[in-house]
Amino acid sequence: MAKFGMGASAQRVEDQALITGHGQYTADVTPEGTLYAVVLRSPIAAGSFKINDIEAAKAAPGVHLVMTYADIGEPLAPLPCRAAYKQEDGTPTQVYPRYSLAKDEVRHIGDPVAMIVADSVAAANDAAELIDIDWNQTDSVTDAAAALEDGAPLVWPAHGSNLAFRYGVGNREGTEEAFAKATRFAKLDLHNNRLVTNYMETRGALGQYDATTGRYTLTAGTQGGHGMRGVLAEILKTDEANIRVVTPDVGGGFGTKIFVYPEYPAVMHAAKMLGRPVKWICGRSEAFMSDSQGRDNVTTAEVAMDDTGRFLALRVDLKANMGGYLAQFAPHIPFVGSSMAPGVYAFPVMYVAVKGVYTNTVPTDAYRGAGRPEAAYTIERLVEEAAHVMSLSPEEIRRRNFIKPEEMPFKTAAGRTYDTGEFDGHMSRAMEVIDWDGFDERKAESTARGAIRGIGMATYIEACAFPGSERAEIELAPDGKMTLMIGTQTNGQGHATSYTQIIADRLGVAPENITVIQGDTDRVKTGGGTGGSRSIPLGLPSVDVASVEMSTKLKELASDKLEASADDLEFSGGSVRIVGTDRSVTFAELAESAGGLTSEGRVQQDEPTFPNGSHICELEIDKATGKVAILRYVIVDDFGATVNPMLLQGQVHGGIVQGIGQALYERTVYDEDGQLLSASLLDYCVPRADDVPFFHFETRNVPSKHNAMGIKGAGEAGTIGAAPAVMNAICNALWTNCGVSHVDMPATPDVLWRIISQASAKAA
Repeated sequence: MAKFGMGASAQRVEDQALITGHGQYTADVTPEGTLYAVVLRSPIAAGSFKINDIEAAKAAPGVHLVMTYADIGEPLAPLPCRAAYKQEDGTPTQVYPRYSLAKDEVRHIGDPVAMIVADSVAAANDAAELIDIDWNQTDSVTDAAAALEDGAPLVWPAHGSNLAFRYGVGNREGTEEAFAKATRFAKLDLHNNRLVTNYMETRGALGQYDATTGRYTLTAGTQGGHGMRGVLAEILKTDEANIRVVTPDVGGGFGTKIFVYPEYPAVMHAAKMLGRPVKWICGRSEAFMSDSQGRDNVTTAEVAMDDTGRFLALRVDLKANMGGYLAQFAPHIPFVGSSMAPGVYAFPVMYVAVKGVYTNTVPTDAYRGAGRPEAAYTIERLVEEAAHVMSLSPEEIRRRNFIKPEEMPFKTAAGRTYDTGEFDGHMSRAMEVIDWDGFDERKAESTARGAIRGIGMATYIEACAFPGSERAEIELAPDGKMTLMIGTQTNGQGHATSYTQIIADRLGVAPENITVIQGDTDRVKTGGGTGGSRSIPLGLPSVDVASVEMSTKLKELASDKLEASADDLEFSGGSVRIVGTDRSVTFAELAESAGGLTSEGRVQQDEPTFPNGSHICELEIDKATGKVAILRYVIVDDFGATVNPMLLQGQVHGGIVQGIGQALYERTVYDEDGQLLSASLLDYCVPRADDVPFFHFETRNVPSKHNAMGIKGAGEAGTIGAAPAVMNAICNALWTNCGVSHVDMPATPDVLWRIISQASAKAA
């Protein structure tokens, strides 16, 4: 295998600093004179409040500022929603104001009410306790389905309803006609459980203001500063040129760090008011009440079939819990997810009613996969139910309905155009690897030990690396060192490694002589950030083009220096030499003679890519406790082309573990008063290393025709396939042993134990 270039498992260049304690995260950035902020948050989920007195807090030792809505109401605009689309009836989606600090009403536990800035976090916390506030708690609602019932408490009374919006995806009339003509049906009611993002590094923000230039600087763990800069400019009522966003090392993002949160403009405004840097670092339990959360859909899905099990139509009613406000991209999440509702199946027609619902909960937004995991879970669970109805095996009903390779490009009933895919190919390979046909023998062995064994599959597809481009610029300095500047943003994925291995391959330069610059809107001219698995599919082709352009420039200069044809030159160890000779000239000499060299690449992609694959999970459920043990897990994925197998495997493994977490462990619980009962890692379970098996992962790639290098995005795919595969395995175990065909996520031990116990009692 090559050391660099496409397909090489080049070692990560980022790790040395991180594992030796030399990483620098937002919490590590402390300019001289930094003050520390804490946020006073609402203890109630719904109601009004009145701040009676802040003077005692202002007079507390070490306190420099107590900031409330009175301080930010005029200078700061509300946080915008960037995805408020026209509704199905043609009316606009109404967006209600979400201020950096609440005015006089709160709509979820943790709504920010005041920011206290002091010499230390301890001093700020002490002062926060001195603020005198009267709270008037009113009735709240936290469940999306309950919020739409008659008489439910209204999150926004002026709206007259908790229905924030209604969008439609597909052909409503055609779907109804197909259902009227069909002879066989399958239906499922599903809850896609709410998730809390638990990255290793909690959010943080450092605000600075230069009164001389009138410029702000925000240092924060983000997924791309350029998009954030535009939102901040709108909130701060200034020009984008007056804002610099710096992103140091980031300890995980998962979509949740894309957005501008109330604390960011607040610390920037506080820095302006005080003339000193102001830093806020989120606590872990605070993050449970402030960071955008994920999923939380209540779905009814139906499939119409003919007598052979051929799919004729898909009909879905989706209630997406938006929380107390429409967050930055929140309405887009269920909408874009619904465009993938048909999955890998050749539905002639479909319709999804997408209903956004206000509740008194923390707002939701993008979380790893952003709508596509919800869509994949819905269709893959529904296909299993259809198999039960038709008395067909899981693989047979899929094979009867797969889109076939010869039908590509295939325009789905949702309007997406899939370019490539061999769905039966990777499903069959996964079945072969896990020994699907030998399952009955393994099940018998489990039964003999008193355990319940199940096996389940999911054949998924997703849309990612959405249309756009990513500018890449390479600089060659007079010392021979190269710098790549690109506007994607690593959160731990290994961007620097992937980009470096392509540059090193094209230009024959050692990785240690290449520096990758991201995360500074002053240094990097443009950037689309990281999200939707775009950084490699969109970023790498541009890096490759910039590398080729630099190669051409170097050979042209060397051709003159060496008096040789460019065709007779090659790269070696940071030099250009004549092939077969020892005559050469270094990059440093060429750059110095030219006063430095630059090259640029920007490849436009007009359609998304569609990674797809098959996950198969085999597990056991302990009858006595309901505890699940995943015994075997096989993934065969189509990512178009593999850049770095080691990094790819890491991305897939991490995604699968997050999917397993949703399926088995992660449960966000609000009580009847809207109190968040699962607001710590003592109450909210995330998977540990010993909860997951060793995975078998391989690729069966079919190059994308939409991408310049054939790549299909991979950052979210593991999450998309995992939850339905695990739940199909659990439901297989329950169906064959208890006669139960469906259970919602998370399938915790107590839930499974009750099902098994009730089935045993009924049998007795």
